[in-house]
Amino acid sequence: MEKEGNITKKADEFLQIFKKGEEFTKELLKENERLRFKIAQLEEAMEQSRNEGKVRLYEERIQMLEKEHNSLLEKYRQVEEENKDFASKYIEVETENNNLANLYVASYQLHSTLDFNEVLRIVLEIVINLIGAEEFAVFLMDDKSNELVPVASEGLSISDIPKIKTGEGIIGTVAREGEGYFSENISRASEVDARSPIVCIPLKIKEHVIGVISIYTLFVQKTSFSNVDYELFNLLAGHAATAIFSSKLYTQSERKLTTIQSFLDLLKEKPKR
Repeated sequence: MEKEGNITKKADEFLQIFKKGEEFTKELLKENERLRFKIAQLEEAMEQSRNEGKVRLYEERIQMLEKEHNSLLEKYRQVEEENKDFASKYIEVETENNNLANLYVASYQLHSTLDFNEVLRIVLEIVINLIGAEEFAVFLMDDKSNELVPVASEGLSISDIPKIKTGEGIIGTVAREGEGYFSENISRASEVDARSPIVCIPLKIKEHVIGVISIYTLFVQKTSFSNVDYELFNLLAGHAATAIFSSKLYTQSERKLTTIQSFLDLLKEKPKR
């Protein structure tokens, strides 16, 4: 009986030890699970921290790229503005070259002939094609009557254009003073008044006025005068005056020579018996 009691006691002690081991194992497993969970949390936190660092790095990189992009855009805008400026200047230079070429051609044409009617025709073409006038007239001074007499016109009949006394109205004043007249209003009037031009240019040889060019209307597409127009006005004031005056003298001298030659030929003829 005593032996059975010892065995039972030892069995109970063993069971107690086994239970304690079991409990310790369970606690150990729980602790292990808790540590694993903690490690997982730490790893997740570290991964998140690394991700946040990457995000910050990416954000900084994006900001830097955006700055570079904005800088490139600004440079592109500057280059585009410079290109526009260069293109504008190129057009201005090209226009100026064309204008100079037109001025040269006009000047050359005016002095290319001594035929009076041909010179007047060239003056009309210059005023039409280079200035853009639609209706205008050329007056020449008659020193005997002290009047401006229309000798050529475009868009108007010469018979409808009156002679004008020196000092009378706009045209007469321009002839007397030798200074050009430019109206502030160049819009088309309903009716043309031959005494009221929008532009009147004196034809001068030095300070002597030999006539005027009186412009009444411009073509529809011509809404204003440019710098080249005023250069053309100056060209006409001087070169056209010289060409007209020279051709007129030459034509008169040719007529006189023809008359004299005809008279001499008559004198040389043998009288009829």
